[in-house]
Formats: sequence, C-alpha cells, structure tokens
Amino acid sequence: MSFKSLGLSEPLLKTIAEQNYTQPYPIQQEAIPAILKGSDVLGIAKTGSGKTAGFVLPILELFQDKPAPKNRTVRALVLVPTRELAVQIGVVFQTFGEKLPRKVKTLAVYGGVSINPQMIALQGVEILVATPGRLIELLSYKALSISETEILVLDEADKMLDLGFADEMKDIFFLLPKKRQSILFSATLGDSVDAINKNLLKNPLRIEIAEEEQNIDQITQTGYFVDPERKGPLLRYLIKTQEMKQVLVFVSATRTADNLVEKLNKNGIQAAAMHSKKSQGARTEALNKFKSGKLTVLVATDLVSRGIDIQFLPYVINFELPRSPKDYVHRIGRTGRAEASGEAISLICPEDVHHFKIIQKKMGKRVTMNESYDLNLQGY
Repeated sequence: MSFKSLGLSEPLLKTIAEQNYTQPYPIQQEAIPAILKGSDVLGIAKTGSGKTAGFVLPILELFQDKPAPKNRTVRALVLVPTRELAVQIGVVFQTFGEKLPRKVKTLAVYGGVSINPQMIALQGVEILVATPGRLIELLSYKALSISETEILVLDEADKMLDLGFADEMKDIFFLLPKKRQSILFSATLGDSVDAINKNLLKNPLRIEIAEEEQNIDQITQTGYFVDPERKGPLLRYLIKTQEMKQVLVFVSATRTADNLVEKLNKNGIQAAAMHSKKSQGARTEALNKFKSGKLTVLVATDLVSRGIDIQFLPYVINFELPRSPKDYVHRIGRTGRAEASGEAISLICPEDVHHFKIIQKKMGKRVTMNESYDLNLQGY
C-alpha cells in the first residue's frame, strides 16, 4: 500500500518522499483514511509504531481547504504527557507542513520554561501541541480559546493518566465543544483509558497494533548482588574498571538521578541527569553531549528515556529496577541495536531479588548473577 492510496494530496506526498518514507506503517494505513473522513479513532500502539504521522498528515490535509481561524482560536489540539513528546510532534507538523500551499501554524507549549514567549507565539496558531498543565495555565490567562476546536488528539493517554493528569484532562474536555473529532492513542487500554474512550469518542474506528517482541539476544545480561550502601560505589567501580565510555543508567526517581549525578561527578565521572524536573534546555543539552561522546554517563528515568535513541550504545545499567518486566526489556533494549552487541547490568539489593526473579521469568531468560561482597570498593 502507498501513501497516495490513503487520500493524501501531491504536496504532502512530495514531502513524505523527501523524508524517505516509502510505505505507510499499519497504523497509518488505517488511521489516515479514517481521520480524513472525520471519524473518531482509538489507536492502541506502542511508541515508535508510526502513530504521530498517522494523525499529523491527515490533520494538515484537512486544514488545506479551510480558511484561517479567528485570532487565538486553536483548530486542532494535541495533548501529550511530556515536553519531549510535545517538541517532537511539533517538529513533525512543521516538517510535513513546510511546503504545503496554505501554511498552517503549529506551536508546542509545555511547562519548565517561561510562559510569556509562548503566549506571544500563540498569535495565529491553528495546531497546538500541549502538555495539560501548561495548557490550563494559558487558558487561565485567556491566551487562547479551545471553544471552537475541531480536532482533539490525545497521544500516549496512558502516560498522561500515570502522571496524574486526569483532573487537568477533565477540565480541558469540559471547555471543548461537544461537536468535534476525537483521536485517542495509547500504548495500553487500561480501565482509565477505556473510561476516557467511552466518554470522549463516538463510534470510533478501533486500531490495535500488536507489539512485536523485542529481540534481546544480542545483549549480554549480568547482575550484581549488592547492599544498598554499596550500590553507588559499585556503580562507579564498574564504570571505571570496565572503562565504560558511554553508559545509560536507569533510576526510578528524579531525586535519585540528581544525587547519583552529583556523586559521579565528584568522583571524576562526567555525568548528567535527564528527567521531568529538568528544564527543556538542560535535557536537550545533556542528551546531545551524551550522543556526541562528551558525556560518559546519562542518568535517566523511564518517562524521558523514550526520547533516547542511540544506535550503538554499549552499556545500560539498571541502578534501580523498573516496576514491570516489559519496562525492563525496553530499558535494556536501548543497547544491542542494529545487530551490534551490548551489555545490560542490574544492581540487585536484597529487597529486589524476588522482583528480579519475576522479571527473568516473564522475559524467558536467566541473568548471570555475581556477588559483589568480595569486591574492594574502597575509594570508589
């Protein structure tokens, strides 16, 4: 199937070809025609399945035949859980819309940065990509109107609910017009997401893309039994003795990330943290330095790590285990890509042993475990 067969116009098809998109992903094959027809859509698909272009392309197409809206009236609203995703989707809109006959202004807004430049930039915006908290702030200042919004997109709805945005989302839904097109994408369909689906969508086309199992055969997995007070020294010991030049370290909390980075830097290991409480500029700078090899260690939480895509990352270390086996596989899958080998190391405290056994059982692989108690960590 080609993009042309989905009902997209020549200007969009030209840009698609220039971006080296050869054929649509499965979710795009179903979502694009449905959105062009004005149908509501419920898509269950993981990150990286192609869903962003699945709503970006038809929205840009639909707006080509419409006059510019009234001042500060947002025609399409895309709600997302994180700054990274807001920026990413904003760039996709701008990339595909760059050569269209009628220019459609897109803006991404999010917290962690000054609100005033965003308020000024809202002039003439038709497509707004926003995190819920910052959108409510802007609405409270009457910087924009969503009372005539024609299309609502919820991207990664499950993550927004996990982050506690349920109340903000309800407030936003209340301000939207009853007559509109709604599109909901989520990696999973839990009870909370299903409740939004039933209250928000009208006879939606349901698209469910089965998640392919991630191939982790290229990854060497090892673990170390360690007491909590020796965890930090063990991490530094491994980085230094194995001469690691680029290692992604996963933690569960932002406070842990900051503390870890402080101690790594004090011990001569260049490190930076990447988490939701860092400014957008700090996160972008840290990621760029890490990718270019100017930074040895990037300490990240699961939420923001989805924006980290490095083809030949040699090491991943689980300083703390994730809650689910699926998240564990996603974490270690950051290494061992493109047929390259990679190594994943987990630091296991006594209270983690049972949970790690469950992860291994679900994964279907046994991890080689090492004792760390005989290691001399003095000075690390």
